[in-house]
Amino acid sequence: MKVSKIFRGDRTIWVVFLLLSIISLVEVYSSIGLFAYSQSSGWPTGLFLKHLFIVVVTWVVVVFLSHVNYRFFSRFALMGFWISVVLLAVVLMMGGRWFRLPVVGQFQPSEVAKVMLVLFVARQLALRKEKTDDIGTFVSLLIYIGLVVVLVLPENFSTAALIFLSCYLMMLFGGVNRTWWWRLFLVGVVCAIGFLAVSYYKYEKTQNDVGTEMTIERQATWGHRVHSWINPQPDELSQENMARMAVARGGFFGKGPGNTVHARLMTQAHNDFIYAIIIEELGMLTGILVLVLYSFFYFRCIRLTWRCKGRFGALAVAGFGTMIYLQALANMCVAVGVLPVTGQTLPFISYGGTAYIFLGCGLGVIQSVAADVYGEKKKELPETEPQVAVEGEGMVITDDTDNEEKKV
Repeated sequence: MKVSKIFRGDRTIWVVFLLLSIISLVEVYSSIGLFAYSQSSGWPTGLFLKHLFIVVVTWVVVVFLSHVNYRFFSRFALMGFWISVVLLAVVLMMGGRWFRLPVVGQFQPSEVAKVMLVLFVARQLALRKEKTDDIGTFVSLLIYIGLVVVLVLPENFSTAALIFLSCYLMMLFGGVNRTWWWRLFLVGVVCAIGFLAVSYYKYEKTQNDVGTEMTIERQATWGHRVHSWINPQPDELSQENMARMAVARGGFFGKGPGNTVHARLMTQAHNDFIYAIIIEELGMLTGILVLVLYSFFYFRCIRLTWRCKGRFGALAVAGFGTMIYLQALANMCVAVGVLPVTGQTLPFISYGGTAYIFLGCGLGVIQSVAADVYGEKKKELPETEPQVAVEGEGMVITDDTDNEEKKV
């Protein structure tokens, strides 16, 4: 069997995914030592093998999904959306961000919600393609997106912001009312800045007044992160400071694979701050290359949206491409000190888990659409169920795939 028959879709995206996976295996093995010790295992090999297993599973998932006609994903978007909402509600009532499952370990419902919400929003925009400019469409989509964001926000501000921004941009790509879109966008930016400012102010008060309490349990963490970013303490051995020192030590060409110093002192070197370790070991040159890889990946996704004839497919690619790219930018900006700590991992490079696998699901959908665009599909299917409407004395059946109307 030819390799092209196995790895269907955009070959350039496959190459980018391969390069990111190789970098991941090298850097996770190099940086996981202290985390392994803190987990009482004392030996990084076991955790590295677990990561290798996750990477292999993700590759299998991406290959499998690339062979599925992407129109099938629309059928399960509604059910998947409500399942993810239920999981988010349950884990929120349990007072955490994840379940602990056998073999898998930590299972984060927010990662499921990322994938399902993108598919759901793409489906809704495809179904309402004649009414996307209506204010009713705009409001109804906001309600669905807001439901997920509200359930994620109490435990993970950055993930909630990432989900909202990615899906909100999908709405813009889908042709919603631009006036309302920009108005709410500006309001959202002001509210987010205001919320972080209040968290920062309350955090400072808690340091001076023991009786002051936070309104939200995680608000102290967010306030501390903003405080540390605005008022850095150079002498403090914090994760942020060590990441910046790792970047400075790496220079342009780096110290070589395995020659990290700061990863030995950081419990999150393999995860949130792995980009800093990449620069320390492989240099700013490789750091720039990683940024270029993500940027080129996003460019290929946008190119796919232009070429995809189906509305659902184009919007799904735009949604997943935007989400992966924004998450990568957030992680890299944190590592070099441009943003406060967010807790976002570097897609397809950071230590694997449910986040790695479900981002792989998004990549699989992208490759499924790419296979369709490049003429590899075997069977024509409507993207969404035909919508029936009454017109005069007869009925009009609208097929969302080719937008043709047929009198019955």
